[in-house]
Amino acid sequence: MLFNPPSPLEIKVLTKRFGLPNSAHIDTYLANDGYQAFVKSLDMTQDAIIQEVKDSNLRGRGGAGFPTGMKWGFCPRNSPKPKYIVVNSDESEPGTCKDRVLIENDPHLLIEGVLIAAQAVGAKAGYIYVRGEYRYLIDILDKAIGEAYAKGYLGKNILGRGVDFDLYTHTGAGAYECGEESALLESLEGKRGQPRIRPPFPAVAGLYQCPTVLNNVETFAAVPSILQMGGKAWADLGVPKAGGTKLTCLTGHVNKTGVYELPLGFPVDKMINEVGGGMRSGKKMKAFIPGGSSCPVLTGDEAWPLTMDYDAMAKAGTMLGSGGVIIMDEDTDMVKAALRIMHFYQHESCGWCIPCREGTTWIKKLLTRLNNGIGTGKDIDLVGDLANNMLGRTFCPLGDAAALPTASIVKKFRHEFEAKIKSTMVAIPAAANNPFVVV
Repeated sequence: MLFNPPSPLEIKVLTKRFGLPNSAHIDTYLANDGYQAFVKSLDMTQDAIIQEVKDSNLRGRGGAGFPTGMKWGFCPRNSPKPKYIVVNSDESEPGTCKDRVLIENDPHLLIEGVLIAAQAVGAKAGYIYVRGEYRYLIDILDKAIGEAYAKGYLGKNILGRGVDFDLYTHTGAGAYECGEESALLESLEGKRGQPRIRPPFPAVAGLYQCPTVLNNVETFAAVPSILQMGGKAWADLGVPKAGGTKLTCLTGHVNKTGVYELPLGFPVDKMINEVGGGMRSGKKMKAFIPGGSSCPVLTGDEAWPLTMDYDAMAKAGTMLGSGGVIIMDEDTDMVKAALRIMHFYQHESCGWCIPCREGTTWIKKLLTRLNNGIGTGKDIDLVGDLANNMLGRTFCPLGDAAALPTASIVKKFRHEFEAKIKSTMVAIPAAANNPFVVV
């Protein structure tokens, strides 16, 4: 693990077993409160389990932040079709690396969360869909699943209580698009990973068109603690409307990058200065991305007074997202940063939606020109126009993920785009037949 030591400001709930010898082994898990919450759930009704999750104010940790208990409640009780649990471990958002850390250090926590979700909706089978580049995690998960079967926590007649549940792993092929839940389901069914038209939503018609609960790794990992502590106690760790702790991936120009478990509502300045050890080389923060590269960018001045929670970030015009914090100092070239972000999304677009397929391609071309200093002021405006035309016009959020950070960088750092053009205009002699020079 290439991360700094834990911070004393962390609240260890999901990560309390991190650092224990053989923390990924079931014996270590059982010796440290493992599977107790699942055993408790066996004596609870489906309504009682879902109500505890609702009381916890747990919101989806994959990026959307939708209330988890409400999502589980959408799953129909009396459907004649089988029900499934699906884990989204297609962690592909730049700046985000928390799910990997959870699986590496405590895979049984995820398995227990899945088992509790299965109890809540009456599912008999589940799948963990793992990002293609994370194939080594499949070995860790398969070993943990085998241990759970051997100890009687998976399979038929679990713990002699008449409960059946089977769990499988499945790997993607390295497509960012499959992090979107409906594209993930298509891929899991063996089809091309492209988003579905919705409604219907997965809770009603998900895997194999059957009722499906689909959540992120961290979301499921939070559930055992919720049942052990009680939903309201867990909610009190966070802020109103968003309970508990959140794994924060602190990356970029700080002295102590790493994955830290912090309560929702943690101050940004305290996160950077005390948890992250301050800005690298004592420089000023120019830009702040709170939840992965798909979130609108904030200036340093905008970010310092904020807290790390959904409502505060939404009020500031951005999103908490997946918790992938990216910090850029005063020396960062924001034109180059915008190009790098768009290069990623243009490469990862599945190509189904024209606004996304064409929009990301043309914005990348424009940003390349601007970065090379051969664009014009009209090109800067065109980048913003293209980004705004992509918003809300695609089947999945990838178009928005590409447009939001780009539009925010152009708006807040336009002077850098203009400066790059002017500096090149001085360097290149003007000529009537030179299409790259404004005369």
